[in-house]
Amino acid sequence: MSGEGGSKSLQQAVSALLTVATRAGIPEETARAEALSLAAALAESAPGAPGDWAKVTPGSTTQGFFDAAVRGRRWRGAPTAVLSELVAQGSPEKVAYAEALAEVASSACTLGEPTMRVIGNASVAAAAQLQAAGARPLQAGTTPAGTTPVAEPKPAAAPKPEAAVEQEPAKTVEELLAELDELTGLAKVKREVHRQVAVLRVEKLRTEAGLKSPTITRHLVFVGNPGTGKTTVARLVSGIYKALGLLSKGQLVEVDRSELVAGYLGQTATKTADVVASAAGGVLFIDEAYSLTAGDFGADQYGREAVDTLVKEMEDRRDDLVVIVAGYPEPMEVFIAANPGLASRFRTTIAFDDYSDDELSDILTGLAEGADYELVPAALTKFREILAGTPRDRSFGNGRFARNVLEAAIGRHAWRLRDVTAPTKDQLRQILAEDLTDEGDESGQIEGEQA
Repeated sequence: MSGEGGSKSLQQAVSALLTVATRAGIPEETARAEALSLAAALAESAPGAPGDWAKVTPGSTTQGFFDAAVRGRRWRGAPTAVLSELVAQGSPEKVAYAEALAEVASSACTLGEPTMRVIGNASVAAAAQLQAAGARPLQAGTTPAGTTPVAEPKPAAAPKPEAAVEQEPAKTVEELLAELDELTGLAKVKREVHRQVAVLRVEKLRTEAGLKSPTITRHLVFVGNPGTGKTTVARLVSGIYKALGLLSKGQLVEVDRSELVAGYLGQTATKTADVVASAAGGVLFIDEAYSLTAGDFGADQYGREAVDTLVKEMEDRRDDLVVIVAGYPEPMEVFIAANPGLASRFRTTIAFDDYSDDELSDILTGLAEGADYELVPAALTKFREILAGTPRDRSFGNGRFARNVLEAAIGRHAWRLRDVTAPTKDQLRQILAEDLTDEGDESGQIEGEQA
């Protein structure tokens, strides 16, 4: 569905988002960039999508579309940066903002000639935003393209009288630890986080009582394969540290090398410092942090400049900033050992194990339920067959693999119902075994892209 109609739909969704952002005190440009990155990440496999997307972003190029898509991919299965901050603050606008983001996800289905994969991406992304804000579950409906159930957000709530706007109570440490314990798998991670909380709590109480207490670094190293829950746990850690009184805001800012390193020496220091400033009061999560050193710490001047700046900022903001670096185990060991400033600040490493087949099945079921779909028993059996035939090397995505399977299944589900004039509610919700494979698929539009 290319052309003016698609662009106008995205424009309307972005405009609605900006209205909520203004009420929440979020700069328009920040919210706009986030929305456009999310839309690009969802629609990047659709032929013609860059052109439709560019109509909402005057002066943008095709490269700009794909650069935005790279930035937005992390939000296909997790809340966006602004939404994370609103949730951390207990903002009264968090639900309205999540619903507006769900509309942006839905509008991505109108960019170019959307594939079945785009429709699946949009459904899962919309559910992730709504769940993070504690919004109501998705309801079965149709996309602007009229093809498959995705989010049908309620209209944004009208602004409340200023006197009536109150911040929601922040979650307690016990509530956040309960959320951690409810996550699938991660037994070792849960034990270590509980231990960290106990140590930091006692340290804080000793300090308040005027007793001597060793300085315990709060910064963490997360090691494990992709899709093992590192970002999810980092988000909970940020909330826990806030609840303990160790951080003032508790937001999570997730970045990678591209968001820290600039094109010229000298610019990187400023860029890195700005990113750290945005995380002040919360947690800065750096994924694949070892990419900053490129294997040889002296060879990459840009990465070295970023690391040196990061170490300085960590010292300057030591009372109200936590940094979590993440990646594969061996490269992370080399990264931490490469700089004395890093080695002295990152003393706690938490290892994330790969998920078992049972745990991945639970994750798939949870993702489906969050998007208001139901996996019939035969579909779960088919998923286990797929797992049995999938190599578990470093390219295996763990939780991301489960999410990718669901995204593709939602697209195939839509294609299967393409000629059903009035599907029942069960038909709209149920994912069948045939939806999990390409067998019998005639759309020619379902890809196996990775997150």
